[in-house]
Amino acid sequence: MKPITLTIICLFVLNSCKNKVENPQEKQIETEKVDYASFGNTIIADDAVAAASMASHYKTMSVGDSINSKMTATVNKVCQSKGCWMTLDLGDNEEVMVKFKDYAIFMPKDIAGKEVIINGIAYVTEVSVDEQRHYAEDEGKSAEEIASITEPKKTYSFEADGVLLKQ
Repeated sequence: MKPITLTIICLFVLNSCKNKVENPQEKQIETEKVDYASFGNTIIADDAVAAASMASHYKTMSVGDSINSKMTATVNKVCQSKGCWMTLDLGDNEEVMVKFKDYAIFMPKDIAGKEVIINGIAYVTEVSVDEQRHYAEDEGKSAEEIASITEPKKTYSFEADGVLLKQ
């Protein structure tokens, strides 16, 4: 009985080895693993829209419009007081003001120039003179620059609930 069992096992092993022919079209391509620091809700990097694509969405929106979105962009500025807001580059001298849902996320203050992926709600709003001046103070602008802000302006905004910072 043992020789029969041993023969059957050998046949199975040989058969399984024989079927392991590699198909050249099915080679797996290894991709570079990117590390992210996560802030706020846990999000994944998949399906993020590029900043330029998001800019075209913003251009079609009116004040009060909003869409759920996930986008990838480069950080222009971060609040130097607490890290409670940041601006992202959309290209063509456009940027988006990012605030964080429920004031729950604080970003590092030294991430200008780094890539982030944000998830949340994109919308268009009109920012009052007082709010613009507040942001200018957070940036450390001079009193003259702050005083020169005299009109509300239409801005692209984003309320993020999760952020991935590329390391």
